[in-house]
Amino acid sequence: MDARAIQRTVRQSPRKMRLVIDMIRGLPVPEAYAILRFSKKFAARQIHKVLKSAVANAEQQALRGDRKLDVDHLRVKYAVVNAGPTLKRFTSAAMGRATPILKRTSHVEIHVAEE
Repeated sequence: MDARAIQRTVRQSPRKMRLVIDMIRGLPVPEAYAILRFSKKFAARQIHKVLKSAVANAEQQALRGDRKLDVDHLRVKYAVVNAGPTLKRFTSAAMGRATPILKRTSHVEIHVAEE
């Protein structure tokens, strides 16, 4: 059984979010929760929400299929962060010029599966 959750347009750059997602890829869900809970990075909170949603989706699939599911036996099978749309803004610079600011966003996708 495989369940997934996707969060789109998270207001943080993919490069920063990949640092956190690399820590939990392939781990059991309880261990991934522990790592995300004690991480100081802002991305950890966003990824924790997506992981929690993926586990809830797995529970709902199990209920619909009349199967037993132990959350402690779930594993993060697939976790990826891709670039989302970039917000383009401008700020003032010297001599009346404008310089661009790129506010990057991310798409987070997590799949969980039973071991």
